[in-house]
Amino acid sequence: MSHWNSRGLRGSSFEENINFTNEKYRQRGLALFQKIPTPITPVKINQENKTITLAYFEKQSTVDYIGVAQGIPVCFDAKETAHKHLPLQNIHQHQMEFMADFRAQRGLAFLLVHFTALDAYYLLPFEILEDFWLKAEQGGRKSIPLEAFEEKYRIQKTGNGLLHYLEAVSQYLEEMEEKRRRDGGLC
Repeated sequence: MSHWNSRGLRGSSFEENINFTNEKYRQRGLALFQKIPTPITPVKINQENKTITLAYFEKQSTVDYIGVAQGIPVCFDAKETAHKHLPLQNIHQHQMEFMADFRAQRGLAFLLVHFTALDAYYLLPFEILEDFWLKAEQGGRKSIPLEAFEEKYRIQKTGNGLLHYLEAVSQYLEEMEEKRRRDGGLC
């Protein structure tokens, strides 16, 4: 059984920036994204400040966020790395399966990735993630290098904490629509 000991993105400024941005998108009628909570069973609680210090996951979760942007279903997960690569061990099999199923239903699936050492943010389309995942399963590289993150998917952050990732989502959507047209609508 998996357990949680206060690691991961819980409470991180990256997740807070995404939540803040999502609320602004909702207020402006641009998109509606819901944070998907991971169900946990607390084991240890710090009685002084009433915080959970050890818990077990009740079940595997899907991705961090699900929603819709301008009528398009969207799911994504948020990942942070202190390296100049994203370790694939940070992504779980059940997340890959969920995103693949989501794409099969013509939704957009991607990661938002924060390279903390560079303070750089990127959208990573599921198709690129899947390519690295499948190669890793066949003995290839176990991480995605910074060079694989395309500049057109770089996300700008404003001083007030907004992460303008809908611009990158729009770029990704345009590419998916073009691919659908080329492939006869099968994507």
